[in-house]
Amino acid sequence: MKLPVAQTTVAVLCGSDSAERPVSLVTGNAIATALTEEGFAVELVDLPGTTLPDTLDPARQVVFPALHGGWGENGGVQAALEARGLAYAGCGPEASRLCMDKVETKRVLAAAGLPVLPHVIFTGDQPSSVSSLVAKLGPAIIIKPVAEGSSVGLHRAANRPELAAALQRLTPGQWMAETWVRGREVSVGVLAGRALGVVEIRPKDGASYDFEHKYTAGMTEYFFPAPLAAAVTEKIQAAAAAAFAACGCRDFARVDFMLPPAGGCVILEINTMPGCTPTSLLPKSASCCGYTFPKLIRAMIGPALERFAAVAATP
Repeated sequence: MKLPVAQTTVAVLCGSDSAERPVSLVTGNAIATALTEEGFAVELVDLPGTTLPDTLDPARQVVFPALHGGWGENGGVQAALEARGLAYAGCGPEASRLCMDKVETKRVLAAAGLPVLPHVIFTGDQPSSVSSLVAKLGPAIIIKPVAEGSSVGLHRAANRPELAAALQRLTPGQWMAETWVRGREVSVGVLAGRALGVVEIRPKDGASYDFEHKYTAGMTEYFFPAPLAAAVTEKIQAAAAAAFAACGCRDFARVDFMLPPAGGCVILEINTMPGCTPTSLLPKSASCCGYTFPKLIRAMIGPALERFAAVAATP
């Protein structure tokens, strides 16, 4: 029989072996610290690869996966946790798998009537030609992997020569090209289906918000709440909540947008395991609604504790 929720331990999983392992370690430590401050018994687990430790016990532990990229976000760890009967925080396997695939996510969002950018799909060893991409998407293009997070592998091309050079640098695998919209970039956290505050992201050098700008201190300014008209804010929040629902997400996620100069918004992607340090985008979004970082982490683990309790109460 499972222990009462008050006597459970939260196992925070971090690390693994994706390109985002260093970010995952920071997120995991921040979550563990916040849960400890909130009075939880916490076990921080640094995974070396893509296998759950035998020590995880569904009768006494609830899991908070803090794994970015790869197995941590493509539904792999979620499926493994469910196979072991472990209650865990965050999206389930299907939503995680869907949102990790940018192409499939855009298909689902478009079918739901939500705004997305035009794109072209190709492989790194057989990329589309410069001429065909420019004809379909315009002269300014962004190229990124279909299934990576944190802007890993992002290439920007403002013209044909830059595009040709970017295509030559691609590694094997699935890639996508999108029209490069030079608008305002914003992000919205979603907690239990409710959209939180809008965060505006402004790289100081005017470049795109790539991996370097995300994780190098001082390269980017953040405004939260974003200085937008109330009607624009409400439209973005409604789109974020609708995207969360359309993709079958649960518990929490983060939805990223571009605001083109001509107006409106387009959804860039949904992140089902967003960075969770006190300076990450999701906590910034939540702070607009009065959440301190520890209170946010408590709210994020809350539904998993309820699922644990529901199973424990089953005769």
